[in-house]
Amino acid sequence: MNNVNVEPSQLNGTVAIPPSKSDVHRAIICGALSRGKCVISPVDLSEDIKATIGCVETLGAKVNITNGVLTIDGSEMFKGNNYQIFCNESGSLLRFIIPVVSAMGISATFTGAGRLPERPIGIYLDCLPKAGVKCTTKSGLPLTVEGQLQPGEFEIPGNVSSQFITGLLFALPLLKEDSKIILTSPLESVAYVDITINVMKKFGVIIETTDYGYFVKGNQKYIPKNYTTEGDWSNAAFFMTAAAIKGDITVTGVDKNSAQGDKEIAEILKRFGAKVEFTDNSVRVQKGDLKATDIDARQIPDLVPILAVCATFAEGTTHITGAERLRIKESDRLSAIANAINQLGGNVVEKPDGLVITGVKSLKGGTVQGVNDHRIVMAMSVATLMATDTVTITDMESIKKSFPNYFEEYNRLGGISYVNLR
Repeated sequence: MNNVNVEPSQLNGTVAIPPSKSDVHRAIICGALSRGKCVISPVDLSEDIKATIGCVETLGAKVNITNGVLTIDGSEMFKGNNYQIFCNESGSLLRFIIPVVSAMGISATFTGAGRLPERPIGIYLDCLPKAGVKCTTKSGLPLTVEGQLQPGEFEIPGNVSSQFITGLLFALPLLKEDSKIILTSPLESVAYVDITINVMKKFGVIIETTDYGYFVKGNQKYIPKNYTTEGDWSNAAFFMTAAAIKGDITVTGVDKNSAQGDKEIAEILKRFGAKVEFTDNSVRVQKGDLKATDIDARQIPDLVPILAVCATFAEGTTHITGAERLRIKESDRLSAIANAINQLGGNVVEKPDGLVITGVKSLKGGTVQGVNDHRIVMAMSVATLMATDTVTITDMESIKKSFPNYFEEYNRLGGISYVNLR
């Protein structure tokens, strides 16, 4: 995998953000489950979205994508058995599709790449066998599921990945009887479940939120429809933070009323001291006199790497808490971002569930590890804006997971980055 050299610079201008990966994942799955023809647009072909398309094609859907418009025909879904489903590095896809396959009463073997085979699936290994599904695994992937998922009550801790809850929400309406998802602890990353419920509703499936969790009426049907996707607040956060630190950037294609939890980046940057201004479908961020602020990351874990970069240039000490789940993402993101910032002269202390970051005026040049993690690579490219010399970031190509043309947009706004062929 190639490295990228990034020079200190300043970003200014207007940038259009790719469609929300979270939104597109869910729309593709709902579209395929509708068993009809749907058009979903715009769609950006990141590696995770390619994996979701590949999955529904394996299960029988016909998919075509032209100029960012995806057409899906699910009329031939689930006609076979013993499927081999490759999820690449997408934890979302894996956790979304396991219960769906089980709801159809077919067998499938799931495999993956990168760290995915090691990432937790234990919630399903506990609850699915109790509901009629045989799960065979030595530990992680490959995982084989067989048998018919039965309706009933599913107890899930709320402090694990919300992706397990989304997977059950996709699957349980397909069963003949009603089901309940009972949360045994407060739900974290609730916004991601809200996205799921919103997308499902647009495809005709209703989920009821209750005081114990979720009530899911059985025997529902997904209805084919055309679907317009939202811009991605998670990716917008990198350019918004670049502006807060050193610049003036307008991000277009984002909805301030979105269910995406990562829209919180706008309010957090305001708390740091940046100037933030909304219009109907854009947000403008301008450099401010940044001051430290404390951040509870339980609902916004994906923002932690870029928030750590922002805190690095804020006067005072910022505490980020509630982020222990970041240790089991594409990398151990708490360790990865702390090590990268400290390698360039920053002051970040790791805690079991977060980071303590004391602000500095600038960073030095050097080489940092991207650890094959798109969010670490992009966050460190933003940190380099305030470096005194060139920074080399390894594993540049990991950005294909979520934002393939990130560095093209970075350079178009005035950044200086170029591939360092190894």
